[in-house]
Order: sequence, then structure tokens, then C-alpha cells
Amino acid sequence: MKVLLTGADGYIGVIMGPKLIEAGHDVTGLDTGYYRRGWLFDDRKTHPKVVSKDLRDVTVEDLAGFDAVVHLSELSNDPIGENDPGLTMEINHKGSLGLAEKARAAGVKRFIYASSCSTYGAGGDEMRTETSDLAPQTAYAQCKILVERDVKALTDETFTPVFMRNATAYGASPRQRFDIVLNNLAGFAHTMKEIRMTSDGSPWRPIVHIEDICQAMLCALAAPREAVAGESFNVGADSGNYRIREIAEIVARTFPGCELTIGEQGGDTRSYRVSFAKIRAHMPDFETKWDAERGAAQLKAVFERIGLTREIFESQPFTRLKEIKHLRATDQIDDHLRWRALAEV
Repeated sequence: MKVLLTGADGYIGVIMGPKLIEAGHDVTGLDTGYYRRGWLFDDRKTHPKVVSKDLRDVTVEDLAGFDAVVHLSELSNDPIGENDPGLTMEINHKGSLGLAEKARAAGVKRFIYASSCSTYGAGGDEMRTETSDLAPQTAYAQCKILVERDVKALTDETFTPVFMRNATAYGASPRQRFDIVLNNLAGFAHTMKEIRMTSDGSPWRPIVHIEDICQAMLCALAAPREAVAGESFNVGADSGNYRIREIAEIVARTFPGCELTIGEQGGDTRSYRVSFAKIRAHMPDFETKWDAERGAAQLKAVFERIGLTREIFESQPFTRLKEIKHLRATDQIDDHLRWRALAEV
């Protein structure tokens, strides 16, 4: 299958690209390149060729000849979304919908979209399923809902969109992120020997390893059309539902000598537990292989091998909002997050 992988230079994309190649697909990557400064370690994998292009500028001609699109390329995570909600809507909602419309016009048969369990928002203790009411708390989550709604309407016998509502990702990647919960706590534990939680850690958060996310997308590419067409799937495992303080306790146990302190109830209203029964029923080949303990141990091994320092952990390229602010402050991108031409001297 000829596959276009958007966001190929991102946290998940640099894991997904080699896995698509290993599965026998003919892969081309696409990425605007905001986060290319951040390369934590060499994975010795074969990566696809990557075209440098803004999601908003992709044309029907660019998509001609592809059998499938795996779409990871959006502004990623809630802090960036809240930093500029209007811009998030422009890129994440309008950009992704436009990509799907062009893919359909180009004859692309399957469109795999990386959605998010953050759409459940303030879900409380009840297990949320794909038919549960949605309660987005951020522009990022709202965009995911809008893309699912609008791209689903494009479903027909020739165009099969599939929506993967990933739990919060974790795990080691060459294009590492330290602004997601388990990775962030592990970074603090390794570089500062402490985890100071500003909240009581009571909210629920389902988490899933990036390797398992990639496996789910491979299954979505291969699944029979009738099993997945226009459907949303929570991606993870029921055992991956943790309270934030439980994740912190796992990380503290993994990093000996790390001091853990728990704060008081915080103002973050996001809390949700998620059922993953549907993906198991529709894609029986999908099975998660990671849990928080194994993921924390993986991160510890990587940090020790590369000598992760506090300076690297806190550096801009590994935190999405920091890097976007840096690119803006240094006049490399404009207010619409488009690259500026290099000034002539």
C-alpha cells in the first residue's frame, strides 16, 4: 500500500514511519518541520523520505497515487491549543478537514486520523465509550470532535476514514516530548530526583505507549472496510486507566532516590476513564504490549544511556509550546505559524 504519513517528523511519526516500512508499505512522509531541532537519540531505523510542507498547503495533486493517508500532523496538545485557539481551529480543524477532502478527491481509499481521548474532557469516574457524551475542555479537544464529525460525513464506498481516539501517549522517541504526563514525570525524576505535584493527582487519565498507538494504526489500515468505515475507536487498554498520582508513584518507584510530594486539589477539570472494548471487537489483531511500569523503565534506560541532563530535559525542542514560542520570538515563523523566508544579507 502506498501511504502518506503526515507529521512524519513528530513524536509518534518517527516511530510510525519505520513501522509502516517494516510492514511492507511504500511510505512518504510530510511535515512542516517545527520540531526538527529535537533529536534525543539515534534509533538506527530506516525512516521514509519526508516532504517539507505545511498541512494547509497540500494539494489534490500532492495526494494523487496514494492508497492511504495516516494523519498525525496537527498542533499537538492542550497548552498550544489554548495559547491561540483561533489558530488551532485554522490548522487542526480546517486544515485536517481540507486534507481529507483533497484526499477523497485524489482517490485515496483510507484516511486514518489521530484523534484523542481528551474529547471526553470532564468525564469523571464512569467508563467512557465511543458513544458517550463528549465534554471537551480545550480548543485542541474541540477540534478533534469537529474533524471527526466533518470527515465522517465524507464516508462513502470509495473513501474510508477511521478515527483513532488515542489515550495520552508516553514512551521513548528520538523526537521526544517531555510535555506529556508520564514522560514529564520521568524527566523530573531522573534529572532532579524529585516529583513535586501541584495537585492531588486524583484525576483519571488513560495512557498508551506510542508503540501501541502505531500498532493500532497499522491494524486500522489492514482492517476490513465494513469493520472501520466512519468509526471512532478509543486506542489503549482498560488497564491503562490510571489516576495521575498512580502514574507519579510508578515513576517514583522506577527511579530510586526520587522524592514524591503530592499537592492539593487542582483546577484542571480533565478527568476521564475510557473503555477500549470496541477496538478489540472490530480489530481483533490489536493488542497493547506496554504498561506504565514498562514505559517508565524504558525511559529510565534511555535517559541513563544518553546521559539526560536537566538542561536537555528543559530545552525548548522537547516541549511543544516552548518551541513554537521560540520560533515566533526568533522571527522564524509568523503569527500564523508559517515559515518566513530566510533574510538575505
